[in-house]
This record gives sequence, structure tokens and C-alpha cells, in this order.
Amino acid sequence: MGIRTHGGSLAPGGVVGDGRYRLLAQFGIDERVGAHLWRARDGQLRRDVALTILVGDPADVEAARQGRRTLERAAHAAKFTHPSVARVLDVLTLGNGISSSEGLLGIVVSEWTKGTDLVDLVHEKRIAPSTAARMVQALAEPVERAHQSGLVLGIDHPQRLRVTPDGRLRLAFPAPPPATTLRDDVKALGAVLYLLLTGRWALPGGPPALPAAPRDPQGQPVPPHVLEPRVPQEMSALAVRTISDGGQGGIRTSAAILRVLDKVASAEERTRKEPEAVEPDGTVWTTKKPVKDAARRRKLALGVSALVIAAVAALAWVGMMAISFFRDDPPSGPPVNLAEQSATQKPGQDGDGDQGDGGDQGGSLGSPVKPSEVAVFNPEGEGDGVADAPKAVDGDESTAWETDEYRQQFPLFKTGVGLLASFDDSLELGAVRIVSDTPGTEVEIRVADSAQPELEQTTTVASTRLENGTTEVTLDEPASGQYVLIWIKTLAGEAPELQSRLAEVAFLPVN
Repeated sequence: MGIRTHGGSLAPGGVVGDGRYRLLAQFGIDERVGAHLWRARDGQLRRDVALTILVGDPADVEAARQGRRTLERAAHAAKFTHPSVARVLDVLTLGNGISSSEGLLGIVVSEWTKGTDLVDLVHEKRIAPSTAARMVQALAEPVERAHQSGLVLGIDHPQRLRVTPDGRLRLAFPAPPPATTLRDDVKALGAVLYLLLTGRWALPGGPPALPAAPRDPQGQPVPPHVLEPRVPQEMSALAVRTISDGGQGGIRTSAAILRVLDKVASAEERTRKEPEAVEPDGTVWTTKKPVKDAARRRKLALGVSALVIAAVAALAWVGMMAISFFRDDPPSGPPVNLAEQSATQKPGQDGDGDQGDGGDQGGSLGSPVKPSEVAVFNPEGEGDGVADAPKAVDGDESTAWETDEYRQQFPLFKTGVGLLASFDDSLELGAVRIVSDTPGTEVEIRVADSAQPELEQTTTVASTRLENGTTEVTLDEPASGQYVLIWIKTLAGEAPELQSRLAEVAFLPVN
């Protein structure tokens, strides 16, 4: 059943925003502020979006004031961009996208985040402590960056977060409640870590679907390692210290959380038991002393003897062939100039020089074809250096398109980023020539059937690591397509300074 509002009901199939957005599915309610979280379809741009719908009576002065404050904060957040935060696309208010008959206080429209609900994820399974630390670390990055700009993100409700297909936490419904502070963002990082480790929510106002964290006599959350013995005590203490409002040793900034998370996660990964090495034939390497087995030694000795005999026989045969070669009489007739023959007779030609039916399988490469358009391809948020994308095909190697600078390697924050080239007609692509001064960048050449494909809808036809200077990527087989994606899956450099640049990209067709 839909939720009744002042002027109607919110239910799948209904429309809001003056009829532009059709509701598809509800993903939660932040009851503290009456924020209903929906996936919807934008009827004008034909794409899915995330809606944070503020439900309340516009005639209620206090409710209207709180709603306006939330919308103002969302408008400010629209200026903030980070791969782990969904981009705010629009903010609708009464008289500006919302009619009074809808009975709503406002709507925040943001890009839709593919993946899984955080609540659904913790219901399905417990997360490994090291994985949980890395997930929260990726979320702490945008919190720290936003706080440096004086912005509050409002991540203190688990249904506002989603887990992307590559396992990254992302704020999917950005619209900070009016009472949320910088400190609340920090405490939320501890609460999310606690949730991943225990499946319980440790802050007030959580969704009914999640059990609340148990409390000790002092009112503090019971440490995660008490509930889940597999959790390292250091990580357990980090979660409790971050959530705690007072006492000694409390963590009060996202920068401090980043430092501790990196230390704790690295230590936990080092102490994890390494898996036994398994050879392709199924043999498992162990550190046990070898067992003395006389029968096995005899078999080994016989095998080695057979191998030696076979090697001696092979050498003898090679020697006889060499002697026979040098003792043969020279062939009759005039001498044949092999160099001249190879220079004049090409594959696919007969002895008379006529062109045969065969030919070079891939054909020769033609002159570079310039695309009609080049755009940044980033399926997980706003692209890197969008305005500079044309510099990669402007014919000037002194100009370049470059990615943002990342502190950690793909795919921690995102699976990658790239350039999508569009051509007027389908191209029979044979090779791609890339000029770059960031060696070590790992790229894939992919072809697509549309100008706005999903990454999984593209086909990889070649891959390589760029050298310093010019790298020519030759396809094993020509690939046909009107859209070619240069996909960067590994950045150049070393953490925390990871960045790649493409100075020039040329697309070489097959003649």
C-alpha cells in the first residue's frame, strides 16, 4: 500500500514532480525527517534516478522550515563531486517542480546508484573485517573532503547508502537532514563499520529492519568483538571509539578514522592465514618434512633415467641430420637468390607474381580516423576532466586529457574511467595508437553499440600497459563498431598520487 501524503499517495507507478518522475520502488524511509527514498524513472531524459522525497504538510510552519533547510543543504551538496557520493541533479521545491496539490515539502533528485542495499548486504552475510575496513575507508574519503569544504554529507542512516557492483560504499540519497552535523558524519562512519561487523545499527533512528546494537551499563555499544569473536579487538575498539560521544580516546574527525582504518586494515590483512599454494595438477605445497618412501624414490630414479636417455637420443639424431646436410651434393641448376625471392614474392602471390585469392588476414592499416566526438566515460558518477576530453584527439601532443588524482588504486573507489569516441559511421578498427607520459597505465580497448552504454555492454578487443611515449595497440582481429572506448582500469603512479594522462589517441582502421 502506498504512503498517504497531503495530496495523494506514494506508491509504485505514481508520479511526482509535476508528472516528470514515475516511482518504481521504495528503498527506505528516514523517519527522523520524513524522507522517503525511491528509485524513479525520469520521463523526460529516460533514465533512472534516486529521489529523496520530503513528506509533510506544507501548512505546518516548522515542517516547512525543516524541509527548506534540507533542500538548501542538498543544493549546496550539488557542488560537491566524489565517486562515492551520488551527484545531485536537481532540487524541487513548492512552485518550482512541485505543485501544492502533491502535498510534499520538496524532492532531491540524484543519479541512480546501481548495486545492492547496504541493509540487504548485511542481512545476507557477515563482511570480513579487512573488507569492512576498506569499505568504510572509501566512504571516509568523501566525508573528509566534504568537511574540509564545510559541507555535511548526512550519511547517518544506513538506507541512504548502497554498495556498488565493485563493493564500494556510496551515498546514494544525498540530502543532509537539517540537524545533522560534521560530528554526526564521523559517528556514522563508526556506525557503518559496526554494522558491517555485527549486522546491528548503533545510532538512534535506524530502520526497523535492522536490530539495534546492545548497550553496556554505561550506555555505550557493546564492542563488536564481544558479539563476533572473529573481529579483531583493534577494529572493534575503533568502531566504539568513533561512535562514542565522550570519554578518553574518542575519535572525532574523519581524518583520524582514515589513519586508523588504514593501519588496522593493513595489520589485519597481514595476519590473515595465507592459503596453501596449489599447483595446477592439484598438488598442495606444505611445510612438512618429506616422507622417506623407497618405492617413490625408485620411481623417480627410473623417470630421470628415461629422460636422460631420451635427451641423448635426440642429440644424436640432430647430429646425424647436420652431417647429412653438409655432405649432400649441391642441387643442379642455377643458384637461387633467397633474399631476392623474399623481397619480390609476397604472401598470397603465386610464382609468376600474380595476386592470389589469399591476402593478409587483417589487411593493412589505413590513416587515422578522427572521431566526431570524444567524451569522458564514467558509469559510476561524474567524469574526470570532462572539459579536456577533446584534447586527446586534437592532434597536439602538448595538450592532454587526464584523470583526477586518486589516493588509492582502482577498483577501490570505482572500476575505472575512460574516453568514449564516437564516429559518424561504423569503423573497422585494426589498431589504436596512444601517446602518454604516464607509463604503467593499464588500458582496455572496447567497442560499443551505443553512445551511452553500460560497461558490461561493451566488448574488450585488446588490452595493454602504456609505455612512456607512443604505444600502439594492435587488435588480434579487426573489430567493427561506431563507438570505441579507451578504458583505464589501472592508474599510473603510486598511492597516494595515482593519475593517468592521454596526450593523443589515434584510431587506425583496416584497409
